[in-house]
Amino acid sequence: MLPTQKGIMNFYSWCTILTELMMIAMILHVVRYSGFTKQQKGWFLATFIAIMFCSAAEFAVHCGFYDQSFAIPLTILTVLQFSFAPMLAIAFSGALGLHKQALIASMVFSLGLLIQAIMAPFGLVFYFNESGYFRGNLFFIYEIFYGVSLVYLIVCMLVVGKRFRNRDMITIVMVLIIIIAGIIPMAFFKINITYVAIAISASLCYIYYNDLVQQDIQAEVKENQKRISGMQEHIISGLANLIESRDIETGEHINRTKAYTKILSEACVKDGVYKDQITDHFIDLLYQTAPLHDIGKIVVSDVILRKPARLTPEEYEIMKKHAAVGGAVVHKVLEGVTDDEYIAFASDVATYHHEKWNGEGYPKKLKGEEIPLSARIMALADVFDALVSERCYKKPFPPEEAFAIIESECGTHFDPNLTKVFLNHKDEFLSVLESKTE
Repeated sequence: MLPTQKGIMNFYSWCTILTELMMIAMILHVVRYSGFTKQQKGWFLATFIAIMFCSAAEFAVHCGFYDQSFAIPLTILTVLQFSFAPMLAIAFSGALGLHKQALIASMVFSLGLLIQAIMAPFGLVFYFNESGYFRGNLFFIYEIFYGVSLVYLIVCMLVVGKRFRNRDMITIVMVLIIIIAGIIPMAFFKINITYVAIAISASLCYIYYNDLVQQDIQAEVKENQKRISGMQEHIISGLANLIESRDIETGEHINRTKAYTKILSEACVKDGVYKDQITDHFIDLLYQTAPLHDIGKIVVSDVILRKPARLTPEEYEIMKKHAAVGGAVVHKVLEGVTDDEYIAFASDVATYHHEKWNGEGYPKKLKGEEIPLSARIMALADVFDALVSERCYKKPFPPEEAFAIIESECGTHFDPNLTKVFLNHKDEFLSVLESKTE
């Protein structure tokens, strides 16, 4: 054997070993992977096993150790290889989710197996003699089947790319380039690296399809979470409005106080106040849980809630119970519906929004920063809206008078840092009040 021939044989050997090892790795991954259905796994396994078989068959024929006594088994092996090679495109398409198309195409390409099995004994497509393997006069039949399979593969890749909204067309283009790069040396230089290219392409297709499927699953999960979150918000708002309607004529108190808490929280970040505590997540949680601040009023009778006069000391003590009860109600209502962080946050808002900075509030007489920040923000929003709103026992205060009252309570009722931010952003609070009263 000439050195150049020996070098080519060594090259083929390494190409075959690389292909086999690559496909074994992919097969092991498919078998152990739980993200695909049995049908999807079946198509991928068929693809990788077929590539292993075709690569091994190709090596057996061209390894350089030919003996004429091997002609019959090599003929059978080559018939199977020439039949399976065009079918690789079908296995690809099935693995990429085009199951119906793959089943239809497999029936068409199975004709290749039948035709070559009939022609094999006559050496029309290929034959073996004492010198080795040679192409027959009708070898173009195999080339036609193989060419059609490549066109089919290209179409399938484009269809799959479109199905996934062309999010990764670069991968599709790279797969096609690699396949073409593997075919050109075979066609023009008689150097066969086709199956290495196909093995690499199959691995890329697996990674590509798996990645896009996972992206869609994650997107679907996020969409479901968003939908559930929306339903949860509507339920909570509905429950809060139901409770507020016993005390207030409209549910606008809920909407305004939500808006006020968000404005005040975002203003704190802008002004550098509590910016380490007030994150985007904090603001979102406060905005969502603010409607539940008076949920404890469910235990207070309508006689007290709707009394058109100042409450007696005894009635006021009953009214004050709604804060302590609020936290317990939040836990009972939301347990199992949402996560623990959300429940704890809502419970703080409901329980402590009547605490005062000087420790004279209720229900636990917390003082200063002992009061959760969420409840301190809620207190300002709640009191401001109560002042500027009409209630059964009072007329609304003008906004400027309400601002003056809040300023006078700075450091006694309200957190002084929050109060300064609140008063620095009067226009934003007024815009909410004006939009809700139009």
